[in-house]
Amino acid sequence: MSAKAVNEQAAAVLVSVRERLIRNRTQLASAIRGYTAEFGISVVKELAHIPLLLERIQSDETVPELTREVFASQVAEYAQIEEKIADVDARIMAWQRADEHSKRLNTIPGIGPIGAALLIIETPAPEPFRSGHRATRQPR
Repeated sequence: MSAKAVNEQAAAVLVSVRERLIRNRTQLASAIRGYTAEFGISVVKELAHIPLLLERIQSDETVPELTREVFASQVAEYAQIEEKIADVDARIMAWQRADEHSKRLNTIPGIGPIGAALLIIETPAPEPFRSGHRATRQPR
């Protein structure tokens, strides 16, 4: 396996780990919203509101102490996932800055580091193809 292929595979792993972490964060946020709804506390379905919701639960005296303790562990778990996502994002950014193809793709409006990584990883190498032209259908 060439160094390029190894680097691309490493980027693929990073992107896959990031996707899994985001799914985990979304699942945890949904669970937290469900748990808080049991106590009559609701929040908009946006991830930005989750830390505020968790703070609110911790300071709400109407929520039983045992429940606040459980939510404290949810706060810690949510923070850990956020840290891991930030770490993976930083690694993807570092890979993107080091990869010439990714840097060029990143200059296209709307394509960021993640999109560039995915394009490089998912797009087959052009060398095995005989021509870059599409085959045209012959009229009947």
